[in-house]
Amino acid sequence: MSRLAQTEGLTDIQREILSTVRDFVDKEILPVATELEHRDEYPTAIVEGLKELGVFGLMIPEEYGGLGESLLTYALCVEEIARGWMSVSGIINTHFIVAYMLKQHGTEEQKEYFLPKMALGEIRGAFSMSEPGLGSDVSAITSKAVPDGDEYVLNGQKMWLTNGGSSTLVAVLCRTGDGQEGVAPHKSMTTFLVEKEPGFGEVRPGLTIPGKIEKMGYKGVDTTELIMDGLRIPADRVLGGAPNRGFYQMMDGVEVGRVNVAARGCGVARRAFELGVAYAQQRHTFGKPIAQHQAIQFKLAEMGTRVEAAHAMMVNAARKKDSGARNDLEAGMAKYLASEYCKEVVEDAFRIHGGYGFSKEYEIERLYREAPMLLIGEGTAEIQKMIIGRRLLEEYRTQD
Repeated sequence: MSRLAQTEGLTDIQREILSTVRDFVDKEILPVATELEHRDEYPTAIVEGLKELGVFGLMIPEEYGGLGESLLTYALCVEEIARGWMSVSGIINTHFIVAYMLKQHGTEEQKEYFLPKMALGEIRGAFSMSEPGLGSDVSAITSKAVPDGDEYVLNGQKMWLTNGGSSTLVAVLCRTGDGQEGVAPHKSMTTFLVEKEPGFGEVRPGLTIPGKIEKMGYKGVDTTELIMDGLRIPADRVLGGAPNRGFYQMMDGVEVGRVNVAARGCGVARRAFELGVAYAQQRHTFGKPIAQHQAIQFKLAEMGTRVEAAHAMMVNAARKKDSGARNDLEAGMAKYLASEYCKEVVEDAFRIHGGYGFSKEYEIERLYREAPMLLIGEGTAEIQKMIIGRRLLEEYRTQD
């Protein structure tokens, strides 16, 4: 086991879960990840294996068929999975956010209906906030839901939907008010639980998933648009049973999602370090392994320190959330640091590989294309800095 990125204070059950996931990654993901990624092929066999391990229900309470584990346990599992292939951790993460939102905000009927099937992986989740024209400004969404009897009619276009094709349940954020005077935009949004068939094209009347978006990395997982044209949703599929709470529900989901993006950054960085430190001992120049050159040792020292620091911040953010305390500051810091450090560690490992790092025969080439997604997923670095800065000013406000 690696000396880096160890977590103190874990229970025997947590260690056993992590050991099982780590073995699965080493045996079932790492040997095939690069080949599947180059073909942009959905990892069906891997996903089925994770379903059997119970990963899809890790944080779902036991009374709904899950394992009832903590955010920390889940984040550490995500770190291990991302070490094998980041795309697989993305498939899990979006499902997890929807399950978390249901657990925290759903009605009892919604929990009883969805969570047991989500724990088994029979229902697979995705969530949708972003749109083609809004970027990070969630309050500017234009997708609308208009009440019509005991239903809502949804219209609009969504973007960057992870699991858009493979999912069967999508949490969709829409505007349910027309900007009433004195009402802030974020107080007139509602989250809808939209059930659909897996696949592409018209997946239910009024709902179309056009196809996969071509990306430079983060392949295998299906990233799509979502188009609603007269989509009718029963009122009992409003998350929590009441409208205009969607923004807060989504932000709660994104907050835990940021911990998991940080975990993904930690996993990718750790794998890049492993590849770099191994190659540095195999490659010889000027009569000795390049690991014996001071310049390479400096790189390895910086890489290892970044891996360790990012992991510590991610663990702290997860434990803060598990304690019941507000953790947007810690989650923002962890996501920001882990994604930036991941990019730097991957680039240093790429440099250590020299010209071979540019070859698709070497795994580091895949990581070099995957790392940039973490810089923008669940909020850009600039968004994280805004959150961090505002929270620090709240904590350290001086008296007038």
